[in-house]
Amino acid sequence: MLLTLFGISVLVFVMLRLVPGNIADILFDAAGMIDTADKAKLEHDLGLDKPIVVQYGEWINGLAHGDLGYSYVSEKPAIDEILPRIPITAKLAGLALAFSVIFGVPLGVISAVKQNTVLDYFLRVISLSGLSMPAFWLGLLILMACVAWFGFIPIYTDPPKGFWDALWLFSVPAAAVGFRSSALVMRLTRSAMLEVLRQDYIRTARAKGASDRTVNYRHALRNALLPVVTVIGIEAAFLMGGLIVTETVFNIPGIARFLVEAIRWRDYPIVQNLVMFIAAVAVLINFLIDLLYAVLDPRIRYAG
Repeated sequence: MLLTLFGISVLVFVMLRLVPGNIADILFDAAGMIDTADKAKLEHDLGLDKPIVVQYGEWINGLAHGDLGYSYVSEKPAIDEILPRIPITAKLAGLALAFSVIFGVPLGVISAVKQNTVLDYFLRVISLSGLSMPAFWLGLLILMACVAWFGFIPIYTDPPKGFWDALWLFSVPAAAVGFRSSALVMRLTRSAMLEVLRQDYIRTARAKGASDRTVNYRHALRNALLPVVTVIGIEAAFLMGGLIVTETVFNIPGIARFLVEAIRWRDYPIVQNLVMFIAAVAVLINFLIDLLYAVLDPRIRYAG
């Protein structure tokens, strides 16, 4: 995990500085200024004139001591800019993931158990629609429908005052994002279940008189969950940083939208720390998924 995070830190740091222009170039171009002395002074004040190795060392040293630096744009501590946005994206991602699991797994099991029936064909069409429909387009349709039917737009304007306000505010964009994820989880659950249902031990359980519910949910589903859990973990990691369009459409001030704005302004401290946060979340989730394998499948044993 540490080696992965180190590689990501080097990659992000170097690639940001390979992109033409920096915050000084953008600010001076926007203001129409050409005074090279003032520009050089600004780069010196921000530490952009130092060698890349020195800048990287200072950044890593700051991370080790809990100092994330200052935003070049707002001139505020980077941690003060990032921390308030993390719970917003986490709530949206958590609701979207819950939506995908609650609907994707049961419907995938039903589709597999009712293979080649009308219900199976209907659920497969729904899942293909979810995979084919872009989240931003679905979000725009939801906004248009709310305006046409209810006369309001469910977008983020003010922070929610309570739990129910937050649930209502985030449920609409979470459903737009979770629809695609639920379709993916459903199709993968169906495929895994069909493979497991053809195994010999399933036929043996049926021959011993086990009920369909016991066979489908206790024996088959548990063994079919390994690839499903993997995809759910990948989706959870993706949702922490992949909600850029959704946050923009619904005007949600989360970290994904903020990351794009920081990239546009070459706000290095914000970009570096946000990417490292998203990478750390992704690595941690994958680590937890690996540990969960041992719980779901007793055949898996990890050496101490």
